[in-house]
Formats: sequence, C-alpha cells, structure tokens
Amino acid sequence: MGKSKTVRKKTKPYEIGELDQYLFGQGTHYEIYKKLGAHRVTVGGKEGIYFAVWAPNARRVAVVGDFNGWNFEKNYMERQGEIGIYTCFIPGVKSGDLYKFCIETAQGKRIFKADPFANYAELRPGTASRVTDISHLVWTDEAWMKGRREWDNKKSPLSVYEVHMGSWMRHPDGENEGFYTYRQFAREIVKYVKDMGYTHVELMGIAEHPFDGSWGYQVTGYYAPTSRYGTPEDFAYMINYLHRNRVGVILDWVPAHFPRDAHGLSLFDGTPVFEYADPRKGEHPEWGTKVFDYGKPEVQNFLIANALFWIEHYHADGLRVDAVASMLYLDYGKEEGQWIPNKLGGNQNLEAVAFFKHLNSVVLGRNPGTMMIAEESTAWPKVTGAPEDGGLGFSLKWNMGWMHDFTEYMKLDPLFRKNAHYQMSFSIEYAYSEDYILVLSHDEVVHLKRSMINKMPGKGFDKFANLKVAYAFMMGHPGKKLLFMGQEFAQLREWSEERELDWFLLAEEPHQQIQKFYKDLLHLYKRNKALYELDDEPAGFEWINKDDTFRSIFSFVRHSKEGKKNLLFVCNFTPVERSDYRVGVPRRKQYKLVLNSDEKEYGGAGEERPVVYKAEKKECDGRVYSFAYPLPGYGAAIFEF
Repeated sequence: MGKSKTVRKKTKPYEIGELDQYLFGQGTHYEIYKKLGAHRVTVGGKEGIYFAVWAPNARRVAVVGDFNGWNFEKNYMERQGEIGIYTCFIPGVKSGDLYKFCIETAQGKRIFKADPFANYAELRPGTASRVTDISHLVWTDEAWMKGRREWDNKKSPLSVYEVHMGSWMRHPDGENEGFYTYRQFAREIVKYVKDMGYTHVELMGIAEHPFDGSWGYQVTGYYAPTSRYGTPEDFAYMINYLHRNRVGVILDWVPAHFPRDAHGLSLFDGTPVFEYADPRKGEHPEWGTKVFDYGKPEVQNFLIANALFWIEHYHADGLRVDAVASMLYLDYGKEEGQWIPNKLGGNQNLEAVAFFKHLNSVVLGRNPGTMMIAEESTAWPKVTGAPEDGGLGFSLKWNMGWMHDFTEYMKLDPLFRKNAHYQMSFSIEYAYSEDYILVLSHDEVVHLKRSMINKMPGKGFDKFANLKVAYAFMMGHPGKKLLFMGQEFAQLREWSEERELDWFLLAEEPHQQIQKFYKDLLHLYKRNKALYELDDEPAGFEWINKDDTFRSIFSFVRHSKEGKKNLLFVCNFTPVERSDYRVGVPRRKQYKLVLNSDEKEYGGAGEERPVVYKAEKKECDGRVYSFAYPLPGYGAAIFEF
C-alpha cells in the first residue's frame, strides 16, 4: 500500500496561511501588516476587502461598517487555526468606508474595536478605522534612499529639529482646525530647516491617537498616520518631499504603553491580549495606561513589524523610542506592592530587554543607515552596545544626565555658578560610555518648567546673552544635537499643543538675533568635521581649562580626524568682561575667530576685534603656548586652527 499524504490547503497570496500563523506565533513575521488588517483583493472576479484580525480568546468576530449598516450579523469572520486569527472577504467595500471589528467575548458580551493594523482612521472624535489602500504609494526619493544605505550617524552631522506638527504653524483662517496638511507642512518646514541648517526633523504624534493633549504618546492606531493632517498618501508625500530636499525624518514611536480607550488595544477581545494580564506588570499607575506584554511573541511581532512598517513602507530614517526606562524597569513609577520582581528577584523586565535586542537587530540589520534612538533616562548599561555583547542595540541614546546638569547650571544666578562648575564638565567623564544625542526637548519646556529663554537668570539682555553662550557650549560638547521647536528663536511662553509657536516674536530684534546666532551655529556644525566625526571617541575632545571655577569660564578643543580644521571654544558664563583674558592652546598656530557671540548681528556690543590671533610662547592653562583675547561678559568665541 502506498503511504498516505498530508494534503495542505493551498493558500492564495492574500490569505492567512499556516506559515503566516507559524511565523506570527514565533514573533518573526516581520511583514505581518501586509496580511492582518484590511487589504484590497480580487476574489472570484469580485473586488473587495480581505479583513484579518488577531483575537485569540474571542467567541466570534464580525466586521461591521458603512457597507453593511453596522450590522454584526452580516459579515462573520472565520477562525484560522489555533493562533486565533479571524478572516473574511467582503466584496464591494470602497476606499474611505468606515469599519470596526465586533468581537463577542467568551462571556457573550459584544465589544467594538478599531483595527489594530488599520492604515487610516476616522478623524477624532470618531473612533472607527477607514478602508484605504497604501500598496501603491508614489516615491521619487531613490537618491536619498540609496545614500542612506551608506550613511553612518556616528561619523556624520546630526542636528535635529523636534516638531509637533499641529502647533508648529497654523492657518490664520482656521481652515482644517488651523492645522497644516502633511503636504503644506512639508513645503513650509523644508524652507525653514534648510535655511536654519538642521539635518533632520523629528516628528511628534504621528501615529493615530484620540486625544490632542497626549501629544501623540497614547496611541490607538499604530499603523495609521494621524488623519488630523491628511491621508496616508499625503503623509508619504511629506516624507518624499523632505527626502528630495535632503532632510531626514525621525518619527516618535511609543512601544511602552497604550491607552485604555474602549476602541483601542486594551482588553482587545475581552481579555488582556496586548497587555500583561497581571496589573502589577500590565498597568502604569502614573500614566493610567496599559503596558505591552513583551513576553508574547505575537505582541513582539506587532511592535517589531510596526517599526519596520514606518521605516520600510514609509521611508522614515529613524525612530525615537519613547519611555525606554519605563519598559526596562518593572518598578518604574510604581510604589511598593504595585510591581512584581522578575524570576531572578530583580526589578529588570527581562522580556523587554530581549524585545529590544530583537527589535534593534532586525530593524538596523535590514535597514543600514537608519537609526533607533532611545529616550532612556537611567544608567542602564550598554543601551547603544551591541546585542551580542550584552547591549540593547540602539544607535543613539538621549543624554538626559547632560540635559539635567546643563539646565540646572544655566538657571543659576551667575554669582553662584562657581559653586556648581563641575555640573558642566562632569558629562565629559561619561561622554563615551554610550553614543549620545544632546537633547533640549519638548519635555523641558512644559509643565511649569519654563521655556529655554525663561530658564535663564536676569532680565532682557542678560537672558538672551545667557542662552547664546549656553547654545554655543552645547554645540561644542560631544554628541549629536536636538532642539525643540521655538527654542531657536527664544519663545517666551511654555509650549502648548493648542496654539502655534509665537512667530510674532520675530518682529523683535532680540529674537531675530538669537535665531541668527543659532542658525550660524548649526551651519558651523555642519561644515566642520571636528564637531561630529569623532563624537564617540575621546580623541575628538580636549579640555584646555575646565577648572576656571572662580571666573566660570570653560575652554576646550574639538579635534577633527585629520587635524586640519580644529575648533577652540571659549565660553564665559558670567556678565564680567575679561579684557585681559588669555587662553592656552595646543600648538603654535594662528587661530581664526569664526564665531563671536558679541557681534552686533547677534545682539552684542559689536566691538571691532582682530580675526586672526597668533599663539605665542607664553605659559597659560598648563600649556606652553597661548594668546590673548578680550572676552566679553557672557561671551562665546569659537576659533579655527
């Protein structure tokens, strides 16, 4: 007798087959977004939408929407295998139709959920998903994408403009609630950032979210660009336009938590599907949100495929991963009794650690030249270390320690800065423990923390002079750069998502002048390799004098790899003029003044001074050679040699 054969059902390309289910169950179906969700297909000569959703503990699932009168009895879905994916094909469904999944729980209750894999959503306050087809987006950014594969963030300039689209600039006539569309924003932001000299924009709040006040950090539609600013095609146009103008795009990404909104991921099929079941692991009491279950392969797959979706399908150049610390520590933001230790008795979330290693290995391995950036606020080791060496595998880490010390120092009355001098030099001691990006982000200019200009002591001129020397010091410090919108022209008010930036301030000279100063710093940064190509190596930085405590002056050198164009920084953090100031230098060369904060165009006194200074054999700062420079109060001077 012949052997019996196992007959496998042959699946069509759009169907959820056994291999799809297996890979999803292993957490390695990296393009699962092409199968789950709502996709346009033709079946038996009829065009329609193939719906698929993961609801493992549901009793029954149906699709409801505009096309069936929201009647849950019209289009029940079929369960595929043990993993709990439900599918159905509905002919005649049109692009733009609204839909949800009606899920009957194990207890017989009917709940209505938006599609976790939807590519477009109804504009809030609506909560339905919207049928769309994003399989034919138009891209003309081939040159950028080709160059990206060879790009190395460690050796390249990276100056980021952090932007909240809805409040950067608004229509005066209030059209579309005053929001710029993705297309309008693309054209305006390109003009601005190219003129200013930024290399990248980082966009807050892009994934669909129901509440404006969450700034996009409580997501209900992980696979949908928010409909506040237009369609998915409009969103793709924006990224394409920025790329064609040689501006990179980083998106904020939130794998740490999600809101409890009834239409979202919370208790998706009546049970904890996406979140940990135990509330001591599955809830953030501080934020009132749910925590993803990083131990479930399917949840890992949902998130990793989502990261790839933004980078591969929408051409994003990197993701800034929000709230990494809250994922790494089981007791983050929790009191005793609100959390449970791991199997080793510690407070580390071992499943989240494994998730990060998997995530970063896959995303960066498949997409050379892209970035995964950790917003991580603790001393967790090797955040940017290689996973095979025990690291988490991120490209860059936000330097929150530097940010805290820097802003606290700058808030001080100059009379007391001598007592906190070490706060400004301490960051160099750990500057090479990770690959850092220096950040002055939206978090620092909200919740009564004050805008950057209003952190500065004094009044009027003193505030602006303080902020100029602060920005010069930041630009010279090792690490990539990020500044939140509005702070480049010294916005006075704290940021609010409810209004546009105070652009009217640019009618006033002091705001024009500090914007010009920051712009010139950015262009100096971009054209001088000394400021970026050795960011991750001690050879790129050298203190001249970090111990001038009484005078609150710092001097240091940034070295280029070939030593051809090095930069000497001198920063005076008091209003006291040092007309007899002398600085030690590494060698007997000519030193060319390339940026002086005291120029009239920057709001300074504009006193004439030589451009070139010749070092002489005169000991200073422990150096054989030095030169004299009349250093103004709050003066920042940068010399090239």
